[in-house]
Amino acid sequence: MPAPDTDPRLLRAFVAVAEELHFTRAAARLYVAQQALSRDIRRLERELGRELFVRTTRQVSLTEDAERLLPLARRVLDAHAGLTAAFSGPADRPLLVDLNTDGMTAARVLARARELAPECELMARFESGLTWAADEVLAGRLDVSFGRAAGLSPAVLAGLRVQPVRYEPMAVLLPHDHPLARHEAIAMSDLAGETVYAGAGNARTREWTDLAALLFAEWDVVLAPPAPLAVGVAEFQRVMAKNGNPVLAVAGFPSLPGTVLRPLVRPVPLSPLLMVWRKGIDHPGLTALRAAVAELAAAEGWMVRPPKSWLPETDTSLMRHCS
Repeated sequence: MPAPDTDPRLLRAFVAVAEELHFTRAAARLYVAQQALSRDIRRLERELGRELFVRTTRQVSLTEDAERLLPLARRVLDAHAGLTAAFSGPADRPLLVDLNTDGMTAARVLARARELAPECELMARFESGLTWAADEVLAGRLDVSFGRAAGLSPAVLAGLRVQPVRYEPMAVLLPHDHPLARHEAIAMSDLAGETVYAGAGNARTREWTDLAALLFAEWDVVLAPPAPLAVGVAEFQRVMAKNGNPVLAVAGFPSLPGTVLRPLVRPVPLSPLLMVWRKGIDHPGLTALRAAVAELAAAEGWMVRPPKSWLPETDTSLMRHCS
């Protein structure tokens, strides 16, 4: 019989591994060492008297007992989060802000918001993709995220509020010895026939792959097939170097050794960046984030659409909308 006071931390560890089916990714998601995560899973298995995961060198899978536990654990964690929120003032808890990738526009917004509201704890997360992060926002496991909101399903979008942040010009990350790397800018017509990676197969970033597919279809660019999901910059760099394909990115994407970043032109394809959050959130940190977006966008022209640019109409419409 399980202990009546099972530590929510153990359930949180279990849910992370059950959803990721990968101990390294689950540990990164929880910001803990993999050894500590494994220790928590073993402790939970001892308390329950059940094996929860089947581990091989290649994969992690759930046992029947784990399948039965997963919805129950989620309900317990949701109730625990609700209890904490009910007896805390809005500023008493950290606001969990998903930046997707560090060192880009969302990180600048967070940095300015921290200056505007130093009394608030704004905690950065890096969940890599709005498709996955939006579900986490709706479930209350994240508070705010950034990305292409037009790529979300209508049911998910209905539970969110949005604020346009920036029209981000797209770019392409090229191996330094690629024939196009010698150009200062790459016309879309120059990419015709090229195979370009845009996250195909990564369910977390489906909104980005869908946008790339719309763009590539107009200029006969080939969408690269799925690549192994890379966790961390070093792994991403290694996998991309092995495949040798150019990578679709945005103009502010961090540089990687052995590559060059070139802006795309004629036309300038745009990545529409929006900030999204769950309806009903009341937190001074969110107010600071919205103020930071407005301030930076006005100062740097983030919401001025470049002339002769490309953006689907569904994205254009949402970029004019502010909840």
